[in-house]
Amino acid sequence: MPTVLITGASRGIGEAAAKKFANAGWDLLLASRNSDSLKSLSQELRSTGRSIATKSIDFSNPESISPSLAVLLQKGDAPSVLINNAGVAWTGDLLQMSLNHWQWMLQVNLTSVFQICAEVVPVMRDKGGLVINVSSHAARNSFPQWGGYCVSKAALESFTRCLAEEERSNGIRASTLTLGSVNTTLWDQETVNSDFDRHAMLSSDQAASTLLYMAEQPSSQLIEDLTLMPAKGAF
Repeated sequence: MPTVLITGASRGIGEAAAKKFANAGWDLLLASRNSDSLKSLSQELRSTGRSIATKSIDFSNPESISPSLAVLLQKGDAPSVLINNAGVAWTGDLLQMSLNHWQWMLQVNLTSVFQICAEVVPVMRDKGGLVINVSSHAARNSFPQWGGYCVSKAALESFTRCLAEEERSNGIRASTLTLGSVNTTLWDQETVNSDFDRHAMLSSDQAASTLLYMAEQPSSQLIEDLTLMPAKGAF
C-alpha cells in the first residue's frame, strides 16, 4: 500500500488530508507539534485498518527536525508522497515585524520544508515519489499587513521548482498546491489579525481532496502547480 507523510497533520488541512488518504487506502506517517491531537487523530483513524505512525515535531525548532523525522521514518514504509503542509502567519506592517517573528515564520514556512525534504526525499528515490508543498496565492500577490507571509510563500514556490528540476533524474516529482483563503485555525493564531468572511473561504476538506487528487496522478505526469481559489474571489 502507498504511504504518505503529512506535516501539520493534527488540525486544519493536514488533519483533513490524513482522513482522506486513510479512507482512500493509504498508510500514514503524521507529524505535528501537538502530540495530544496527533494521538486522538491516530486513534480515530485506526478503524480504517491503515498503518498509522505519528511523531510530535516542532518545525520552528531547526535542531529537532532531523532526529524527529528519523524516528518517524523508522515507524513505517518509505513514503511515496510527502506533503509539506505545516505553516504559520503573522500580520502587521512589514518593517514593524520583529526579527524574531521574521525568523520564526521563515523557519516554519520555508526552512523546515528544506530540512524535511533533505531528510525524506533521499529515502524516496529508490521507488520514486512526489513532494507536494502547500503554498498560498500570497506567493504571487502583495497584501498589506501580510508582507512576511507573502515572502515566505514566494520563496517556497521557488524552492519547489528548483527541487523538481534537481530531483527529476532521481524519479522524484515536486508540485505546489497554491490555495486561496482556507477556513482553518490559522486565522485564530494570536499572530494573525483579520476580519475576512471565513464562510466564503475554501474548506479544509476541499483542500484535502485536492491533495489526494494530486497524489493519485500517475508517475508519468506532473501537476507542477494547481491553484484552488474560493469562488467568491481572492481575499
